[in-house]
Amino acid sequence: MLLCLSIRDFVIVDRLELEFGAGFGTLTGETGAGKSILIDALALALGERADPGVVRSGKEKAEVAATFDLSHLPAATAWLAAQDLAGEEDASELILRRVVEAGGRSRAYVNGSAATVQQLREVSEFLVDIHGQHAHQSLLRADAQRELLDTHGNLSRLAKEVAAAWKSWRELAKTLAAAEAGSAASLQERDMLAWQIKELEDLNFQIAEWSELEAEQRRLAHAASLIEGAQFALAALSEGEGACESLLNRVSVRLSDMAEVDAELTDTSSVLQSAQAEISEVVSSLRRYADRVELDPDRLHEVEARQESILTLARKHRVEPETLPDLLIRLQQRHAELEAVADVDALSAKTKTAQKTYADLAAKLSAGRRKIAASLGAAVSQQMQQLALASGRFEIALSELPEGSANGNEQVEFCIAGLAANEARPMAKVASGGELSRISLALQVVASQTARVPTLIFDEVDVGIGGGVAEIVGRLLHQLGETRQVLCVTHLPQVAARADWHWQVSKSAKNNVISSHIAALDDEGRVEEIARMLGGVELTATTRQHARELLQTL
Repeated sequence: MLLCLSIRDFVIVDRLELEFGAGFGTLTGETGAGKSILIDALALALGERADPGVVRSGKEKAEVAATFDLSHLPAATAWLAAQDLAGEEDASELILRRVVEAGGRSRAYVNGSAATVQQLREVSEFLVDIHGQHAHQSLLRADAQRELLDTHGNLSRLAKEVAAAWKSWRELAKTLAAAEAGSAASLQERDMLAWQIKELEDLNFQIAEWSELEAEQRRLAHAASLIEGAQFALAALSEGEGACESLLNRVSVRLSDMAEVDAELTDTSSVLQSAQAEISEVVSSLRRYADRVELDPDRLHEVEARQESILTLARKHRVEPETLPDLLIRLQQRHAELEAVADVDALSAKTKTAQKTYADLAAKLSAGRRKIAASLGAAVSQQMQQLALASGRFEIALSELPEGSANGNEQVEFCIAGLAANEARPMAKVASGGELSRISLALQVVASQTARVPTLIFDEVDVGIGGGVAEIVGRLLHQLGETRQVLCVTHLPQVAARADWHWQVSKSAKNNVISSHIAALDDEGRVEEIARMLGGVELTATTRQHARELLQTL
């Protein structure tokens, strides 16, 4: 579960260190105080897109770190080990950290090691489910409905296999059609590619060779001047009349004698001796170089001829010389593709096999969807009865797609019966805004009960709900908190009163700088906050008494 969250310079938050408890917790406060900022900060640590706008005004960067307990999450522990991100300290804890700079750059860390945002997203799937306040809007999309059904039925992996099988089958079918329609053109292209490949293979050119040839050509072309320069340097340093090496030797001997008389010259003498050693090394190096460099016009001609052969082929294919090896690989791959499709019968057999693989997987996915659709529909309908939607019935329609698709053999659509009509109709066409919120909450509660993650977060999912329904929502969330860690950002006192622990968000202004603060509430503090939520800013004895009754009753 989530243990703690550290936030620094994030939007209107200066610094916050929050420690989370088990069970059902709630976060309340005035509108605009920053309740949802906490959720946004956690989402950033879990791999959400980074926006430089989250950096607090006047600061260089925003930083968020979330610590999780992995004691009962072997799958997450195994994933971290496979990614070499397990860390070296307490293996039962995981720390995700995200840094966003004001310039837009973002950095991610897992257990102190640099990581990618994609890795944050992958590990977060073992940890947290966040249900946003606009979840009911996304549930109107066909893809969101299909994904929720597959996730609830543990069919996501099978759905990915179906998509991959569809792609493989359709690509083979496309290739087969092209092979049947253009076998003559394919043969002509294969012949041309074979000739080009042989030409490149005969050249036997490697990427590193080009820079080596350029260096050797420069050395050979300037051999005379290089030899002359080395001989000049040797004469000046060691071999010529008045060479500096012999002069330094005489000076060194004289200084050494003087140092024996006056110790103050000892360091000076040592420095000169070091210079002598370095010059001696330079002289030795120049002699070896002069012996190695020679005039070799024949080799120069060979090198330049090799360069010209490479350049000629590069110009022919309109590429840079260094890219010729990559070009050869691409031509070989294309030739292999054409060879593969040259045998139309073999390609046809492959296409039929791929089609059968898709059909088998899609049929298995369809069976799983039909089974889970019935149970999910019944479970959501039962929850709807408690949420003042007693006349409504939730159904999942699976409309057959005769030709199939990458998503399977059916279209998934959430439908509602009994609200505006007796027959089941698409949810978007039947339910009102408030009804959609309640249906969405029912879906989320049912889906969360089977979710594998230990932490569930609800960000104002109770929008549009009130009265007795709000009490039921609070009870449902409290029930979830008996087996999961649940955090709910809410504006409903009936929901907040059911929480096991309660945080209040407030904001203050100092020197025209707005800051958000979060405080854990004790029993009396909860009474005051629930009373505020019930009666507004002006609290009375009546609203406080109502708040106490609400806390005691619920």
